[in-house]
Amino acid sequence: MMKFRFRRQGNDPQRERIKQDLFAFNKTVQHGFPNQPSALAYDPKLRLMAIGTKSGAVKVYGAPGVEFTSHHKETATVTQMHFLLGQGRLLSLLDDNTLHLWEINVGEGSPGLEEVGSFCLPGRPGFESTSTVGLCDLLCLGTEGGGVHFLEMPTLTLLDTQALVHDHIMQSVPEEYKCGKSLGPVESLREHPRCPNKMLIGYSRGLVVLWNYSSRKVENLFLGNQQLESLGWERSGKTFVSSHSDGSYMTWPVSSALSTQQPSTSVIPYGPFPCKAINKIVWRTTESGAPLVVFSGGMPRASYGDRHCVTVLQEKMQVTLDFTSRVIDFFTIHCCPIHSFDNPSALVVLLEEELVAIDLQTVGWPTIPCPYLAPLHSSAITCSYHISNVPPKLWERVVAAGLHQSPPPTHVRWPINGGKDLALEPKHNGLLLTGHEDGTVRFWDASGVSLKPLYKLSTANIFQTDCDHNDGLMQGAEEEWPPFRKVGCFDPYSDDPRLGIQKIGLCKYSGKLVVAGTAGQVLVMDLSEEMSAHVINIATIDLLQDREGFTWKGHDRLAPKTGPISFPPGFHPFLLVQCMPPAAVTAVTLHAEWNLVAFGTSHGFGLFDYHRRSPVLARCTLHPNDSLAMEGPLSRVKSLKKSLRQSFRRIRKSRVSGKKRVVVSSPTSKVQEANAQLAEQAGPHDVEVTPVQRRIEPRSADDSLSGVVRCLCFADTFLRDGTHHGPTMWAGTNSGSVYAYALEVPSQEKFSEHSVEAVLGKEIQLMHRAPVVAIAVLDGRGNPLPEPYEVSRDLAKAPDMQGSHSVLIASEEQFKVFTLPKVSAKTKFKLTAHEGCRVRKVALASFTSVSSEEYCENGLVCLTNLGDIHVFSVPALRPQVRYDCIRKEDISGIASCVFTKTGQGFYLISPSEFERFSLSARVVTQPLCSVDVDRPHRSLHGSPGASGCHRRHPHTEIQAGLSSPALDSPNSSADITLDTTGDITVEDVKDFLTNKIFKNKADRGTWHPLF
Repeated sequence: MMKFRFRRQGNDPQRERIKQDLFAFNKTVQHGFPNQPSALAYDPKLRLMAIGTKSGAVKVYGAPGVEFTSHHKETATVTQMHFLLGQGRLLSLLDDNTLHLWEINVGEGSPGLEEVGSFCLPGRPGFESTSTVGLCDLLCLGTEGGGVHFLEMPTLTLLDTQALVHDHIMQSVPEEYKCGKSLGPVESLREHPRCPNKMLIGYSRGLVVLWNYSSRKVENLFLGNQQLESLGWERSGKTFVSSHSDGSYMTWPVSSALSTQQPSTSVIPYGPFPCKAINKIVWRTTESGAPLVVFSGGMPRASYGDRHCVTVLQEKMQVTLDFTSRVIDFFTIHCCPIHSFDNPSALVVLLEEELVAIDLQTVGWPTIPCPYLAPLHSSAITCSYHISNVPPKLWERVVAAGLHQSPPPTHVRWPINGGKDLALEPKHNGLLLTGHEDGTVRFWDASGVSLKPLYKLSTANIFQTDCDHNDGLMQGAEEEWPPFRKVGCFDPYSDDPRLGIQKIGLCKYSGKLVVAGTAGQVLVMDLSEEMSAHVINIATIDLLQDREGFTWKGHDRLAPKTGPISFPPGFHPFLLVQCMPPAAVTAVTLHAEWNLVAFGTSHGFGLFDYHRRSPVLARCTLHPNDSLAMEGPLSRVKSLKKSLRQSFRRIRKSRVSGKKRVVVSSPTSKVQEANAQLAEQAGPHDVEVTPVQRRIEPRSADDSLSGVVRCLCFADTFLRDGTHHGPTMWAGTNSGSVYAYALEVPSQEKFSEHSVEAVLGKEIQLMHRAPVVAIAVLDGRGNPLPEPYEVSRDLAKAPDMQGSHSVLIASEEQFKVFTLPKVSAKTKFKLTAHEGCRVRKVALASFTSVSSEEYCENGLVCLTNLGDIHVFSVPALRPQVRYDCIRKEDISGIASCVFTKTGQGFYLISPSEFERFSLSARVVTQPLCSVDVDRPHRSLHGSPGASGCHRRHPHTEIQAGLSSPALDSPNSSADITLDTTGDITVEDVKDFLTNKIFKNKADRGTWHPLF
């Protein structure tokens, strides 16, 4: 008797080694502006800047490419930050009454920014101010109770015997000043610029004390009558300045003898009417003789109390810098103490939504362009698009257009230039395009660690809108008092939501760009190096095809301008295709070699020949019950009654289908079903155990929005027969339908003579009617087809046209490969049945091995609604790796994700930040930098040199959720939403509501001082 034993397929060690060389998941760097910043610090010796946020993030920046990122264990607001000068150490104070010490170091296996100590002050919570004294040997902490505590650095050892209590100060205060009142909290602590053992202590009530730490005596008393806000020394230490809650500031002389001083001057810059408080003030000396005074706040309460301003004063010159978001903090960059004068060169202002630097050396005090921390959300991001391996010619033309559009206002280099960027120059340039709510498309240099702005394209000037309504007001306000100057680029308001960009497509070889918006507008543009004034061709395509019974209830189309329109060098629109009804464009693709653009909405899809300015195809995909598609995203006439009716209908249908299955299931049918499963598993090519599959209910054909076009693609493949290949267009819808059209495209010489024709070749209906997310055609070797112009310009290998082609159709539930032209199923993977998740984003990427640059594999990258990423082999669809990437509650982050063709990706972790990640073991973009530090004390961790990288605490995630805004901030980030970012569908909301879980609270550790 012969026995056959099937060996269960296990992990192949050789294949596992190959996978390790191909795939590796890393979150590498965060691009953009930190969400909800709350604290700022600057080290003038190392020329490094630190920013703390309300979520507990700590970010350190130097020269472009020098970045360090970490996070506190507890999600608490960073209220203050201070550098230990020159040591590469940073102190952070949180609102939970804890103090944390960070080091930039190069510990073995863990380079970056690390927390090396923490301290929690016992007793009444609340620190009002902190300051470091001497050579960073002593830390002073002012409390709400009016006391001052001293800690030894860097061990954070509390010196109990040295504490300065409230009663000690009160003994030196004159009786007439006491009046039985408390001095209030300690508002400000400032070290004497010449005598490290002396410090100013400012109390909320207005009293300022010059305290000698060595003798533990009060040397001077300064009796202020207004509530104190901040203090600032003059360089020599003979004078200091104080700012107050009534919008005034005072200068005080400091004498050597013990005395009670009065202010020498008291000024209300924007008086005599009641003014808001001056929150912070600095006094800088200059060689010209006139000091430079910089302060925030102090505006007239009735007229300009809602403005966010920083004022710069020098003699008769005064500028009121007017920002669109709240001022967090600021500092000046000036000469080191060995010089006789400060001679400030730059002013750096941290705002709630952006960072602004002012050149104080150039006449007019212009702004300095920031090489990083760009406010991506200057208008809310609505979509994004990435181009890998940008050709040098296109890159140079885009950069030149950006320079012509925004010439540098000053030639001063970026002043925060500490550290060294050790990363090599990227071999290839990458472009990240972001579409915005105000109708702009911004081009970003995504080649390296710093995301740099290159060029901004605006589409609002093509339409008749009220975008320029502020010009007259700005011109009329130039001669008013205060002398306002608008600074910064953050502008979250959109004049017309229909301008919002929904989809972008770019041909990197021809420079053709297609931009589609919320009101059904599709703009085709060409890159030009010259200025131009021309009339834009307008074409209208009716996607309903005169279908009866449908009435559009949404917004109107945007009215285009008539006559010639002037355009600066850059992308010039030459064609506007208006979809009717004017619903938001949901898919778009461009084939510049065939001069074709395809677009789709919730009503259907169209094909347009932009060379002949003629429509080729219009197909309506609406189902008779698709009434919801006629209301539009901006309509408020949603039918709750219809929605409830459809929900109950689906529940009833699910119950009925379940009962039917129970009734018809007999022993015979069960045996047949078991035999069928055994027959499927008995093949020698598939001997591994089939995983348990979940039952997937088929979707109803009359579901709302079933006609939404989700994806479009062009391909040169076999559609009619197996011997003749030609241009084709593919479209996938929300109901699981796939339409394939054979195109008759004339040759390059006959483009003007013959028109393009389209004939429906195939129509595929997926069994479960799951939405089609992506379509890709593979050649005879199973490789993706090259992009337009790549083959004709010898930039890529010609596809294999000998073997049979196949088409990969990715739906929300499964991936399936069909052979062409017969369209017979070849292989599939049921992701929803196996993993219990739904597909949200799909892309084909090339993964190159770390061991050999010549070996690479194509992979299908998939992001699910659970936030995890899967990579499958192509065309076999075998699972390779799986990584947890995004929290499943973060719907906006999942919807905003975009993959690159080299195995990297971006997604929004907040309205203003992209998280960059890599799935490739070879292609990784992360900070690689060093900082030379001088530490007089023994380093708590690592060595004096430091290398930088992006680090995230293992027990903490930076939350993208918005906390409560500041009370005085009308433009707080709580008002910034991610409306229409990516493809947020009804299924996304359903998944969020059904899968929402309550986050377990992290175990709170007990903080102890380090002795």
